[in-house]
Amino acid sequence: MEESSTMKPLVAARIFTLLEPGPVVLVTTRHGGKSNIMTISWTMVLDFTPRFAICTGAWNHSFTALEKTRECVIAIPPADMLDTVIGIGTCSGADTDKFTRFGLTPSKGKHVQAPLIAQCLANIECRVAEIIAPHGIVVLDGLAAYVDHQKSDQRMLHAVGDGTFVADGERFDRKEAMRSKLPDGV
Repeated sequence: MEESSTMKPLVAARIFTLLEPGPVVLVTTRHGGKSNIMTISWTMVLDFTPRFAICTGAWNHSFTALEKTRECVIAIPPADMLDTVIGIGTCSGADTDKFTRFGLTPSKGKHVQAPLIAQCLANIECRVAEIIAPHGIVVLDGLAAYVDHQKSDQRMLHAVGDGTFVADGERFDRKEAMRSKLPDGV
């Protein structure tokens, strides 16, 4: 086998940056009469059903709310909220009202007490199905979703994992070619 002259080795500790898991999201919780927001860059869809997973742990102030209330909202911010997303992720809800500090509008959901974020592209009300503690994985079942197609910036953010972010670009529609391969209703 011929060695590629353009391929360069990547340090093993940085391999995760090659497999970006999904869009950066804001996860809201409500516990003890207070709402909070955390930034999560490790998300994944688990099936063609509304089942998702996020990665966090006891070090995160919102984790206690997830454990106690067993609910949250996944809010998907547009790319033009990047600085807000970073700000939310670099301060603690233990001593900061993040809705006030970042000028975000909480909206009432229908199924959970955690608030939706009006400035986001979409919000998904979720129940915690399982917490896999050794790995910091929180499995969520989506109960309802709301999408705002009127936002001027419809691009989602993706974290590369080293402080670099990428925004969605051009979309390619191959729905017709995939139709026979997808479950009904997708």
